[in-house]
Amino acid sequence: MTSPVILGAKPQKSSTLLRVGAVGAVIGLVVLFYLLNQVLTSRYSDRVRVDSELTAASFAGDVKAVLQRHAVLPPLLSRDPVLISSLMTRDFANSSQRLISYSQELGEVAIALYDLSGRVVASTDRRRLGASFSDAPFFTSALRENATVFAITGGTDQGPFGFHYTRRLTDGALTIGVVEVRVDLQALEESWRSRNARVAVTAPSHGILLASNPYWRHQTLDTVAQEPQDGPFAVPSSWSERVTGTRPAYVYINEKPYLSSTVAVDFRGWTLAYFNSLQTVQTQVAAVLALIMMALAMVTAIGLYAMAKQIQRRSTLIEAESEKLRTLNRRLSTEIAERERVERTLQNTEQSLEQASKLAALGQMSAAVSHELNQPLAAMRTYLAGAKLLVKRRCLDEADSSFGRIDDLIERMGSITKQLKSYARKSDGTPQAVDLRDAVEGSLSMMTPQLSQSTVEVRKILPDEPVMVVADPVRLDQIIVNLLRNGLDAVTETQTPVITILLAAGTAASLSVRDNGTGISDFDNLFEPFYTTKKPGDGVGLGLAISAGIATEMGGRLTARNAADGGAIFELQIPLASSQSKTAAE
Repeated sequence: MTSPVILGAKPQKSSTLLRVGAVGAVIGLVVLFYLLNQVLTSRYSDRVRVDSELTAASFAGDVKAVLQRHAVLPPLLSRDPVLISSLMTRDFANSSQRLISYSQELGEVAIALYDLSGRVVASTDRRRLGASFSDAPFFTSALRENATVFAITGGTDQGPFGFHYTRRLTDGALTIGVVEVRVDLQALEESWRSRNARVAVTAPSHGILLASNPYWRHQTLDTVAQEPQDGPFAVPSSWSERVTGTRPAYVYINEKPYLSSTVAVDFRGWTLAYFNSLQTVQTQVAAVLALIMMALAMVTAIGLYAMAKQIQRRSTLIEAESEKLRTLNRRLSTEIAERERVERTLQNTEQSLEQASKLAALGQMSAAVSHELNQPLAAMRTYLAGAKLLVKRRCLDEADSSFGRIDDLIERMGSITKQLKSYARKSDGTPQAVDLRDAVEGSLSMMTPQLSQSTVEVRKILPDEPVMVVADPVRLDQIIVNLLRNGLDAVTETQTPVITILLAAGTAASLSVRDNGTGISDFDNLFEPFYTTKKPGDGVGLGLAISAGIATEMGGRLTARNAADGGAIFELQIPLASSQSKTAAE
């Protein structure tokens, strides 16, 4: 009996073999490209390693040079006869100017002179005069040692460390004071950031002292840079030694590969780590692999030529669909343009609403300003009448004195209206570096007429150092004035009204305005437009809503909460100017 013939058996077997062959070819290509990637990465990394070591050595030399340049100043200053004489006689009238002259000659170096109690008696920074550092390590160490002492100060947050050279001053065998020279190493950090270099300087028991990224400070290199566990740079030790002769110091920072080069700074055990980007290595490896893939693509193109005819037949269909898409795109473009026009109109409306809110606030402050101006006007009328009488009697000196008093009163009236005119003008929207301390002082000056008519006590807690932010000064003043006005309204029924202004700088600038009023009862609608708890005519409910919007546009936020012991706290948080520049650079 003849066996039946199975039609189609050979084509099915050929199709299976074709699939197996295609899968095998793909696996072979993957393995080939993986091995090529490992070998080429190791080869090209050798060139980057040489550049990294030279760059790291150069950066380490810069750090050491700055430290050595400052180290020679304390011995020189400790023998200065003017400083010794001022400590002996307790006459410090010219001491600060003496230190400033040294600072200008040596390149803006920060210098301070302390008496035996640790009090700053002379300084290139006059704001430090009178401050006490009796418990500071750099001061106590200088009193114990008979040589120049180097000390490091700094907390556990992400703020910068302080570096101090100190030396005691003596008159014979008698210790009379201490001179301090602050080492400014932040300029090196700024230069690293401007060159987009990733650098970290570490010291024993302190971790990372200096870094191009300020968030690395107070950490260790192990937490900043992790060794790769996989990927093209995670090659086994035996393979790496066979290809390059040494194991590359590859690390990952924010999931990006870098080549680490570590050198000694030759100063108190400090070390400098430089992380060079391996992007060029990856680019070169990718270029070689691309050439290989291009050659394979050309071979594949010959096989795909047969499919071109079929694709061509479909192209007509695709063209029709493309025309439909182009029509849809034109319609979408028209809708987008219309939406942009509406957004611009909305933005102009918001700006007009801001200006209207400021003018409303000025209207409410006008009565207080009028009262404040009436007093000097009345005094001017009295002085003018007296001056006329003195002129008639030929008492010209007394008349000139009266005219001088009138001039002082005019100047006082001008200072009252100056802040109000500045506040009333429309903002040009240009952000600039602003010291929040100056903004607080200017806003308080603007509110002086209203504050002088009330019994409220204003308490200011401002830092000694500038708190710099990037903001529109006019809009920043608008936020602070709104918060002060709200606090003033909240304490109208309080027996001992107090408004506390607290400014602090951490990871961001924080400005808090606290009152001891009745507190906030409705948090849900607090920042909604036209919501107000004031009587009709006393407010329109736009101040907080506009202030919250301005804070958001500045990259910050405005929050509110009730204090545990009564009253409300409004807190404005804005990124520091240094944080914004670093974020933009990265």
